Amino acid sequence: MSIGRSTCRCFASLVKIPVGCLTIGNVSSGGVVMPLDGVRFNGFEGRVAVVTGAARGIGRAIADSLAAQGARTALLDINEPNDISGGGDKMMYVHCDVADETSVEKAFTRVEKTWGTPSILVNNAGVLSMARIEDTDLDMWNRTMAINLTGAFLCSKRVIPAMREAGYGRIVTIGSSAGKTGGARMVGAYGASKAGVMALAKAIASENADRGITSNAIAPALIDTDMVAGGLSDLVERIPVGRLGTREDVAYAVLYLASEDAGYITAEVMDVNGGFLID
Repeated sequence: MSIGRSTCRCFASLVKIPVGCLTIGNVSSGGVVMPLDGVRFNGFEGRVAVVTGAARGIGRAIADSLAAQGARTALLDINEPNDISGGGDKMMYVHCDVADETSVEKAFTRVEKTWGTPSILVNNAGVLSMARIEDTDLDMWNRTMAINLTGAFLCSKRVIPAMREAGYGRIVTIGSSAGKTGGARMVGAYGASKAGVMALAKAIASENADRGITSNAIAPALIDTDMVAGGLSDLVERIPVGRLGTREDVAYAVLYLASEDAGYITAEVMDVNGGFLID
């Protein structure tokens, strides 16, 4: 698979870089990847970003990408991430249980005292519970909802007032294709929670569009992460682009929606699934 030079010029123009800075490379599972080294989106330099569930996986890829774009990026998680020294003074870890309002308040207060008010929030924290609906006990259901849905609500609620006062904000929430389809068997609670966060993203958008705040969701599917490790290889043949998604595929989508360049996009749910689900 190849991408023509005219396509490269179009993408390069969108993100305001010379076409020579955009590199196209093959991946072993087929398709292409587009490293964004050197690509600069507008609206990150000097801003404060918060990413929840950022210790590893998709969240860490998002945090690394935001810091590389110039945002001072706080990684919120109950687990401490591996070495973040490569981010220099652009990255810091803050312990946070997103399902606990007191913990959320303490975490955001620390970010504000250190760097100032966040203008970018990425709600990424989540858990995947595996059980049929009839086998899902109330504790499993409540834990899934508390982390995946209530966590996004609490963090969004915490940042919106300051964003409204500033007249600017970007909120990106990580949903899932399971939130559209109900998911495969065994992930009913997860699918329900992700449907909720995508509806929450739209509600935030409708309430705050007049104050310079955009709120969008991303619905990934078949992303090769620790959360779903070992269960996806047999599905590659069903993905039109011919490969599993990567953490960076999701991070690139977040970068665009979190940038100033996406100021006319709000209440959108962006699919990142290689064509696996077309709706």
